[in-house]
Amino acid sequence: MTIHRAVVARVRPLTVSMIRVTFHGEGLAGFASTGVGDEYVRLFLPHGPDRTNVSLPLTTDQGGWETPEGQPVAPMRTYTVRAVRPEAGEIDIDFVLHDGGVASGWAAAARPGDVVGVNDPTGLYRPPADLSWQVLVADQTGLPAVARLMENTPQNVRTRVVLEVPGPSAVLSVPRLPDSKVTWAYGGNGHGPSRLDELVAAAIPPGADLSGGYVWVAGQTNALRTVRRYLRRELGLPAERFKVVGYWIPGADTWTERYEALPEAVRSELKALWDTPADEPEDLAIRYESRLSDLGL
Repeated sequence: MTIHRAVVARVRPLTVSMIRVTFHGEGLAGFASTGVGDEYVRLFLPHGPDRTNVSLPLTTDQGGWETPEGQPVAPMRTYTVRAVRPEAGEIDIDFVLHDGGVASGWAAAARPGDVVGVNDPTGLYRPPADLSWQVLVADQTGLPAVARLMENTPQNVRTRVVLEVPGPSAVLSVPRLPDSKVTWAYGGNGHGPSRLDELVAAAIPPGADLSGGYVWVAGQTNALRTVRRYLRRELGLPAERFKVVGYWIPGADTWTERYEALPEAVRSELKALWDTPADEPEDLAIRYESRLSDLGL
């Protein structure tokens, strides 16, 4: 893994609540896109008022990173990549603007010349070889990934897209396919209760023919716990037929504090839930998320 030095080239508002930042620079010369539509990167942001001073971490032999000795820890957040243009040496990342977010605050004030660190991307969308239809459901944070997934989807794949945004002012143009349908729902996104579980159940009701299909859902992490249970337990989808990706948690900073405040025995119990190698990761995730819900997390 490489952590690249990326420089802001342009900033463009997309809606009242989303902004696009284009990065370039010599540091991105080795940026290797996976080509997967929902690939994500970790952004390492400036730690102080100097927006060009970023304490870029060093990569480790284990595939992680560490802060250089004596340097401040760079704030880090994860974002999907909206577009990669290798010929121009540019990448686009779209940011949802909201109160209190470290990356959102940085993006709202972004200007050409600002510097961040960007690691190599990882993609999660993995449809089966017999893909004939797919359902893509997301809240506002998943809009960039959905748009790119649509751009990459073969013309013959029947696609249903359902997007939950705060209101009409947050609607963006989404690429269309010959056999696609895009539905917008208003609400959620920190402005009210998320309806992602209802939207998924309406798009893929019990008894639907699931052969040849793939389901991809992204958005508010705790709202997706019900979605994962529905797809896996109620519909009985094999793990390779769906992907559920949590993008954000309400009050993320206090969530970490509350988790760390749990008794050591409880945290050990949570970690131990993953120590059943014979089980499917999705089933392990359901058990883990159910326990978090029990704990008010």
